[in-house]
Amino acid sequence: MSTEVLEPAGPSKGTITLVHLYPREMSIYGDRGNTHALASRIRRHGYTAEVVLHDPGDDFRHDAHLFMGGGGQDSGQARVEADLGAVGPTLQAMARDGVPMLVICGMYQLFGNSFHTVTGQVLPGLGILDVTTRGNDRRMIGPVCLETEYGRVVGYENHSGSTVLGEGQQPFGRVLSGHGNNGEDGLEGARTLNVIGTYLHGPLLPANPMVSDALIAVAAERATGRPFEPEPMSDPLADEARERQVRRLIGHR
Repeated sequence: MSTEVLEPAGPSKGTITLVHLYPREMSIYGDRGNTHALASRIRRHGYTAEVVLHDPGDDFRHDAHLFMGGGGQDSGQARVEADLGAVGPTLQAMARDGVPMLVICGMYQLFGNSFHTVTGQVLPGLGILDVTTRGNDRRMIGPVCLETEYGRVVGYENHSGSTVLGEGQQPFGRVLSGHGNNGEDGLEGARTLNVIGTYLHGPLLPANPMVSDALIAVAAERATGRPFEPEPMSDPLADEARERQVRRLIGHR
């Protein structure tokens, strides 16, 4: 386990501990960029960011305020299975308690009920999100635009897993352009309390800072016992990149 502490430019409003789960095994599509984006934004809001990289076998940070997990191949998922099973009950309890978590692609699948690989292997999930995923020969690749409670969100998907939501499970968003969970039901990702699962890479957060702020707001309150104290921010590059992608994919509707 490695830890880095990043201080804000001025007096700190408190320390937010951000844990990136399995950055070596589960970060093949640039998802480490989401951790960098979160840490940078935590600092810009005037908080200290304690960034912890959790590898299989490491001691688990029960006091963490925010979790991030990325995508990986089937082999990467298999390599983290034992450790995830060990820390799973704690993650389940923390999720029920409202700890914010962002899990992408492979980790999204493992936060579900189960992942059935194309070779017939069944990887049990944590059941934090009521979703089930099956591997298939069809690969869903390309840019995505979603309608979400945060506004329009853009990203890039690259997955062969086909995910189906259980009855009553809320999606992360509705697909305006792209495939989404399975290319059929028009839904993308899943959300339960403050846990967001999604197939969107890109990485997701640099182009969609409003999602970062939603996660950080919950983490900041948990870390300090006070309401989130955001700093005013301008994100013209992120806004322009997102708006251009929206226009390219769906026009002005």
